[in-house]
Amino acid sequence: MAHINLLPWREEQRREQQRQFLTILGLSAVLMALIILVVHLRIAGMIDHQESRNRFLQGEISKVEKQIKEINKLEEDKQRLLARMEVIQELQRNRPEVVHLFDEIARIIPDGIHLDSLKQSGDKLVLNGVAQSNARVSAFMRNIEGSDWLAEPRLEVIEKKGKSSQRDSTRSFVLHLSQVKKDTGNENQKK
Repeated sequence: MAHINLLPWREEQRREQQRQFLTILGLSAVLMALIILVVHLRIAGMIDHQESRNRFLQGEISKVEKQIKEINKLEEDKQRLLARMEVIQELQRNRPEVVHLFDEIARIIPDGIHLDSLKQSGDKLVLNGVAQSNARVSAFMRNIEGSDWLAEPRLEVIEKKGKSSQRDSTRSFVLHLSQVKKDTGNENQKK
């Protein structure tokens, strides 16, 4: 029988398959590299786009923060101005009260009493004075109780000064009282 040698054909077919395999492998590697490159470029583009958006947002945030600081500064200025306006309005409201206070003290003080000092802290008053007798201090306190502008007289100290005889001696006293707040705006409108 005749022998046919098929080895070179098979060997050649194996080489062809190996070449095709290597070609397909190379093409697959190149295709995979291209796909990775495209994906990488796409992701890099997306990252750049997001970073540019982030930079834009950071710029806008810094602008808004500056505006917020300006608004807060304006709000502080507004509060200071409102506080000043309130103080001025309070002074305007209290301006006639001082006149009424001194007028009322001059009206209700009895003869025989001399005031040395008057101290005011808010609506509290402290009067230091000299009286000819205890009865005059009592009359002064009754006049305060009957006053529309003064209230709550409280005698702290009454001391005898001078000689021991009744005629020549005087009494120094310290009297605490409160000023009554009245609405002077309505009173001015009535006049």
